Amino acid sequence: FRSARRVLQWTGGRSAAASRGLTSMDPEAPVTDPAPPEAPAGGPAVGLLPGETVVKEGKASILFPSANEVFYNPVQEFNRDLTCAVITEFAREVLAERGVQLAVPGEKERVVVSLAEEAGGQEGQEGQAEQVEEANGAEEPAVVAAVGEKCELGLRVLEALAASGLRSVRFALEVPGLQSITANDFSAKAAALIGRNAEFNGVGHLLRASCRDASMLMYEMRGKKERYDVIDLDPYGSPACFLDAAVQAVGEGGLLCITCTDMAVMAGNSGETCYSKYGSVSIKAKYCHEMALRIILHSLDQRAAVYQRYIQPLLSVSVDFYVRVFVRVFTGQATVKNSASKQALIYNCVGCGSFHLQRMGRRTSDGKHMKYSAATGPPVGPECEHCGQRHQMGGPLWAEPIHDSAFVQKVLSAVSGNPSRFGTSKRIEGVLSMVTEELEDVPLYYTVDNLSSTIHCNTPPLLQFRSALLHAGHRVSLSHACKNAIKTDAPPAAIWDVMRCWEKMNPVKREKLSATSPAFRILSSEPSLQACFTVRPDANPQSRKRHLTRFQENPQAFWGPKARAKSGGGIASDLQDKRKKFQNKRKNQTSDSSQLKSFPCKKFRQVS
Repeated sequence: FRSARRVLQWTGGRSAAASRGLTSMDPEAPVTDPAPPEAPAGGPAVGLLPGETVVKEGKASILFPSANEVFYNPVQEFNRDLTCAVITEFAREVLAERGVQLAVPGEKERVVVSLAEEAGGQEGQEGQAEQVEEANGAEEPAVVAAVGEKCELGLRVLEALAASGLRSVRFALEVPGLQSITANDFSAKAAALIGRNAEFNGVGHLLRASCRDASMLMYEMRGKKERYDVIDLDPYGSPACFLDAAVQAVGEGGLLCITCTDMAVMAGNSGETCYSKYGSVSIKAKYCHEMALRIILHSLDQRAAVYQRYIQPLLSVSVDFYVRVFVRVFTGQATVKNSASKQALIYNCVGCGSFHLQRMGRRTSDGKHMKYSAATGPPVGPECEHCGQRHQMGGPLWAEPIHDSAFVQKVLSAVSGNPSRFGTSKRIEGVLSMVTEELEDVPLYYTVDNLSSTIHCNTPPLLQFRSALLHAGHRVSLSHACKNAIKTDAPPAAIWDVMRCWEKMNPVKREKLSATSPAFRILSSEPSLQACFTVRPDANPQSRKRHLTRFQENPQAFWGPKARAKSGGGIASDLQDKRKKFQNKRKNQTSDSSQLKSFPCKKFRQVS
């Protein structure tokens, strides 16, 4: 490794070496024409050990030992692609204030010198004219940052739980404007592998391997001059034990990228466990995926407020088997006082699924001053007014917008304008397009099939149901977190009126309904509005019209989270074997009686 570092110093850390890798670990070896990492010249002389494999993702080529000491999940490529896209736009915003312009591979130049020369003879395209105005009016940046090159004014990045270092290597090879990357892992074997992967990809001048406890590493960097600009947390399971250190170690206006894969806890299977980790009680409901996003945002804001800091969500997505949030962290004692009014308790009816939010605090403007007081409530009575069932109480959770629409639009424009940059560009475009269409001020959602199931009627087509709410004067949108979700500012009473009108067109057998069932209680009342189910043109959003890849199918078998890595290295195979055993157990039913379980019936009694 030391010899390879000397080679990098000798070559000046050129972008060619950073993007293609070194041909040899020998300092005397020529580096003018390095071979690609996936086919290194000389085989093991480059660093490949017997039995090792090379996995290529994006611009990175990662060595994986034969013992499978750190795991690789190809399904998470979308996560890593999206992170690279978000950090690139974040760096573009932050470094523009420092006079640094980013040069992204494959991205069209925003200011082209030749356009200024042609502007005198051609007054054609508006886009060119705008670029000419930008070129004439704006000052040229002093520094242009390219990928694979160290930028002294760039961002300092920490990947606290790096495993093989794949994500960090991709940052170094695909994100411009970085000063340094610290890839940390508590496992000594993983840290050694990170160092080898850094040298293998020729990014040793940017990426530094670290073998530390992630929390202690972040606690030691709490000083204002030592803080990181970007911190990425992608643990196996819950990131709860790292959040307190993360909100302190990120710089002013810095970016936190956090993944949660403990969806069973956050989606309501263990509300008490969710409270112990995130300070919020999760409940089982159809909106559980967006509730998981709001729970992690609540936990982040609560822990940041302890240190007079607050969060600003940029993008929050629920995809596959995890949730991923990107937030900026700022310091401000006056703004922290708004924290209570940003959180809310939720009352969920166990019968019909109607929900109501109760803010934790209230703020009112008194001229130049802001007055804070306790919120009044509850918003519901002892029983649900629609079906007469009881309410569950969950939360508190984040009740403010979970996206920054302007920032998401920048990321979407960059990805759609440069589709060859990422392998999952189509899916990123589809998900971000849905995010830009979501109602920002409407927390949580209903699902059409659950509304129909409650009253035992046929499910109305999605466009007709959306049109009925639009005709009634309410706003409505879809959600990226669920395929048949409906986000609307309509109250539950209006939603059930629409369903009553639909039931009149598709009647159910009332005689089969129990008098105490939610369906009987809801259908016993006459609707106060007459819903119109004529499809409106604006009922179909653009992302749906364009047939974007919004919800992809399972890419492969056993595509979920992999087994947890053991503390001494290696992967526990019990979970993986169990999943293979029970995969498609309902589809492939055995006909061999010897394979079936045999046990006596509890009600069977032996007789002579």
